[in-house]
Amino acid sequence: MRIAVAGGTGVVGRHVVEAARDAGHEAVVLTRSTGVDLVTGRGLDAALDGVDAVIDTANITTLKATEAVEFFTAATGNLVTAAAEAGVGHVVLLSIVGIHRMPVDYYAGKLAQEKIVETSTVPWTILRATQFHEFAGQMYDRARIGPLHLALRARTQPVAARDVAERLIALAAGPVQGRARDLAGPREEALDEMVVAYARANGHHGWIPRVSMPTAQMKGMRAGLALPGPDADLTTQTFADWLAQR
Repeated sequence: MRIAVAGGTGVVGRHVVEAARDAGHEAVVLTRSTGVDLVTGRGLDAALDGVDAVIDTANITTLKATEAVEFFTAATGNLVTAAAEAGVGHVVLLSIVGIHRMPVDYYAGKLAQEKIVETSTVPWTILRATQFHEFAGQMYDRARIGPLHLALRARTQPVAARDVAERLIALAAGPVQGRARDLAGPREEALDEMVVAYARANGHHGWIPRVSMPTAQMKGMRAGLALPGPDADLTTQTFADWLAQR
């Protein structure tokens, strides 16, 4: 198959491209570096020529609902419109477990993105996954006050980005499912413990205060609203396994 990957150089997107090629598919990377701008739609028509399926892993780094909604509405809106015009047979969207229980902040954008796909004329599948193991490193880098890193408290059940990528490829190559079964890692973890373990593994041995952020999204995660339900598919690689293999 010829599979286009929106956000194909991101945390999970690069794994999707690798997994597609490992499975014998042709991967078309949709990023600004390859001449495609999802927000404006520039380059999309040419890039989707002859494409059988599209996998949307494009992302924005923001905690603001307005920014997230604006980005995902524009980017995914342009993507599904171009996919319909190009005759693409299947759009697969990567989303996040539990966002309907926390329709705030960044997650408000993801919910808006899901609605764009669900109302598209292109047959679609949506996979919700939990946070990736890489989430700990992202929080370590972003949650800080000057030189002081913070370990944010939250409950999560992290999953390997490579496992998510392989599931996305399998979904893209298979029949349309609508909402697919959620995908999560093997066990629940405390995000603050993950951040500290990540820091220690990277040579940081200073004080890392543990903080409960007052944002609605983080409150929801501390309450367990981002954890998978009993019907989710679980993978096998733990955060400790991932950290040891880095």
